[in-house]
Amino acid sequence: QVQLVESGGGSVQAGGSLRLSCAASGLPYSGYCMGWFRQVPGKEREGVAVIYSDGSTRYRDSVKGRFTISKDSAENTLYLQMNSLKPGDTAMYYCVAEGGGLWCGAGYWGQGTQVTVSS
Repeated sequence: QVQLVESGGGSVQAGGSLRLSCAASGLPYSGYCMGWFRQVPGKEREGVAVIYSDGSTRYRDSVKGRFTISKDSAENTLYLQMNSLKPGDTAMYYCVAEGGGLWCGAGYWGQGTQVTVSS
């Protein structure tokens, strides 16, 4: 019943911007959290940003001041605005929802969207 579909990934040069979107369906009205993870091949997935039901947010230290997580008025679409992109941001980005833990990673997952940043 729950579906998360990411879009907006692509290739950009360092210093550029990109906005990721996650279209969500089937989620309950009262959700605990929604967020973004990323993964580089051979490494563990890491939490990037999360927004909780009380409106609070959390960001990975390396993206603070550059990335902004938000939801639309209907709370059916999640966004990640990424500015001042760096080569280290290159990864597959995943949308997550309704999970436990610090980064909301214990619930539903999308299929991912690739982000590549060149120097």
